[in-house]
Amino acid sequence: MTQRVELATLRDRLAVDGVITDYAVAVDDGDWEAYRSLFAPDGRADYRSAGGIEGDAGSVAAWLAESMRLFSMRQHLIVNRRVRFGILEQDTGDTAGVQADYVNPMRFAGDGEGSPAPDFVCGGRYAFGLLRTDDGWRLREVVVQEKWRRLPERAAPAMID
Repeated sequence: MTQRVELATLRDRLAVDGVITDYAVAVDDGDWEAYRSLFAPDGRADYRSAGGIEGDAGSVAAWLAESMRLFSMRQHLIVNRRVRFGILEQDTGDTAGVQADYVNPMRFAGDGEGSPAPDFVCGGRYAFGLLRTDDGWRLREVVVQEKWRRLPERAAPAMID
């Protein structure tokens, strides 16, 4: 690999990593406009393994906006990111796949009187598919594979389906 190719790969890796970080921040901050802007026009997300929906970025953003109102605090920690470029047949490096683990502590809204610790914690793995566009790297697909969750011993509010 030449220095030029290595530098381009490094720049792409940093840009892809930035999209994943922006994704986590958008969800945690409830910035659904920013969330939608991270997706390619045909981008989709699948949250079914965590009790959610699957659909285009706009539909999923609307569902998340409603569902996340249950939580006054959210903090995605997306770690162990494995990035692979150009895995599609005859791809010239314009796609990327990222596999990353997550831990997501959240506090139910209305729990301001109690402990500052989260009420609800879940974890699992994301599969992100990205596409290089004229506007930079964008999400083509997000698939959540929830592996575990811990709920408080007391009754939790019903999750929105």
